[in-house]
Amino acid sequence: MRAAVWRGPRSPLSVEDVWLADPGSGEVGVRIAATAICGSDLAYVDGHWESSSPAVFGHEAAGVVDRLGPGVTDLAVGDRVVVTLIRSCGSCRRCIAGAPVGCSGRFAPDGFGPLSDARGSEIRQGLGVAAFAGAVTVHRSQVVPVVPEIGLDVAALLSCGALAGVGAVRNTARVAPGSFVVVLGAGGVGLNVVQGARLAGAAKVIAVDPDQRRLDASLRLGASAAVAVGDDVRDKVRSVTEGEMADYVFVATAAVSAIETGFELLARMGTLVLVGMPPSGARVSLDPVMVASAGQRILGSKMGSALPARDIPALVALYREGRLELDGLITARYALVEIEEALRSTRSGDSLRNVIITDESLIA
Repeated sequence: MRAAVWRGPRSPLSVEDVWLADPGSGEVGVRIAATAICGSDLAYVDGHWESSSPAVFGHEAAGVVDRLGPGVTDLAVGDRVVVTLIRSCGSCRRCIAGAPVGCSGRFAPDGFGPLSDARGSEIRQGLGVAAFAGAVTVHRSQVVPVVPEIGLDVAALLSCGALAGVGAVRNTARVAPGSFVVVLGAGGVGLNVVQGARLAGAAKVIAVDPDQRRLDASLRLGASAAVAVGDDVRDKVRSVTEGEMADYVFVATAAVSAIETGFELLARMGTLVLVGMPPSGARVSLDPVMVASAGQRILGSKMGSALPARDIPALVALYREGRLELDGLITARYALVEIEEALRSTRSGDSLRNVIITDESLIA
């Protein structure tokens, strides 16, 4: 099959022939229809996060089951599925507690697994998925069936952007109706935080971003106000909340400065939720006395604290009811051979979500 192989931070992705192993016990093979480009993919490709090479990235994907490993009896070849990076062993303390995003089970070491190149050298399975390719072999827990009423190019967004964004509101923070919410960063995940806050019944949702197109999108998706980064954000938030400031601030950007800004926008007893992932080794400064005396909380939100088997069908239901926008989040679709162009567009901030189409015949 063909895959976009990464061989280091200063190298363009190379679309080449690779070998994919058949599913082992408890694994599933999926023919990939579409994969959305997430900021996490760029963080690895551009070297902001550390990774060994060669590797294939791409983790926000959907496709059709085409192979079943021994022991997988609840899926069938031909099932339409979303593929996520959340792997759950089902038996560690975190999995038993219902928190698969914290799974400590042992899978393939250091992300290596079913991929190798034409020379037989092993290729890293980026984020345990490697979906910038024609197919993947993944653990059964990473696959969630979806109904035919949602196109697979749209369904791909459910596996990360929507799952992480809406989940940060619903699962991690558990935003209460009537709350004041600020979202710092209106990219692919941040816009889904905006949608999640709207769905949660927040009284005010304020989006903050440097890009006017993203701010306009946030208003279409339910934000009460949109604030450009160059403006006095603190004064704007104070005005919109009538002096109360934010009950919840979601930092949906990799910019470390946004975390410090977030603290300035929090009300007493407010909650700062870290959704975006800064570069490896980044540090932030805060005054712990102020945080403690104000009764404020800091929460990390990994993949929206999601239970994929529960949350992805719930998101599909919201989409079908017209309450969750997904189609409008896709800016452009590209073939796999055009992946460098798609990455440049994503890197420039010109897009909300770009999607790589690897099998047009599966999209409808």
